Amino acid sequence: MSRDTMRAIEATGFSIDALRLGERPVPSPRRGEILVRIRAASLNYRDLAILVHRYLPNLALPYVPASDACGEVVAVGEEVSRFQVGERVMPLYTQGWHDGRPTPQQRAGATLGAPLSGVLQEYIVVPAEDAVAVPSHLSDAEAATLPIAAVTAWSTLQEGGVKTGDWVLVEGTGGVALFALQFAKLAGARVVVLSSSDEKLARAQALGADVGINYRAVPDWAPAVREATGGRGADIVVETAGGSLDKSLAAVAFGGFIGIIGFVAGAQATIPLRAVLGPMVRIQGIAVGSRTRFEAMNRAIAAHGLRPVIDRRFGLADTAQAFRRMEAGSHFGKIVVEP
Repeated sequence: MSRDTMRAIEATGFSIDALRLGERPVPSPRRGEILVRIRAASLNYRDLAILVHRYLPNLALPYVPASDACGEVVAVGEEVSRFQVGERVMPLYTQGWHDGRPTPQQRAGATLGAPLSGVLQEYIVVPAEDAVAVPSHLSDAEAATLPIAAVTAWSTLQEGGVKTGDWVLVEGTGGVALFALQFAKLAGARVVVLSSSDEKLARAQALGADVGINYRAVPDWAPAVREATGGRGADIVVETAGGSLDKSLAAVAFGGFIGIIGFVAGAQATIPLRAVLGPMVRIQGIAVGSRTRFEAMNRAIAAHGLRPVIDRRFGLADTAQAFRRMEAGSHFGKIVVEP
């Protein structure tokens, strides 16, 4: 392989078995762009959903998967002053979304990992304005977990108006869920975590969770959440499952907030409208977050020395194994791929 080519993971079909390690040309930065050497990437459920054809069914093949990465700037184009060669950066998931709300065009066509080329390759070019600096205390692998999972958790709590003394309900122990747990504790909130594993619940409580509920042992978990919160219910629900929205409505407090961020348990939900209208519940879809919100989150991470939870690391050639671990649901925290 020459210095003009790089290794890249390509999906030649919509299945984990269709992943191939191939070669692509190393891109060159144009005016306003930076060339980033990827040091670490992390997987999100979105990446798996796309790969197994549950999401973006019209995506052209082959494509390079995954959206979250940390890397080093190795070249800059003309008129770049935001970063210098040698600095560590994290590309934005939604390219061009700097503040406020994203445009429909940005949400539909400006996201890394599909339809834009993903980060499971050795180099990537992005506009300098569409990357942020890495908190200095984080490793490359830790920083690679932030762009979707951490920003989504941060945005959910910000939109929910988290404050000291609130109860936050977190579903699962994946990347978004554990970041929501960590950020909620930084804000002085109390946290209920749902999991199907007592071992994972114990690990979540070691991270600061106040209450753990095994939803396999307690399938109707909403009353258990209300009991744990003194009858109040959760002020903020981080809804990662999607299909459990009816139970989340039964568990949320009067005037509470449900941030819908995923569909791990299904993309369809049937809800009783009275459960929304009577208790004046706010339900909002969360689409990660802007560069401004990303940078605000990074300042909080740096100020508190927070460290992301990494489940396991894989080499680029073992990317299929990384996806299979995510598909099995056995992970606790983030799955990292290191080129």
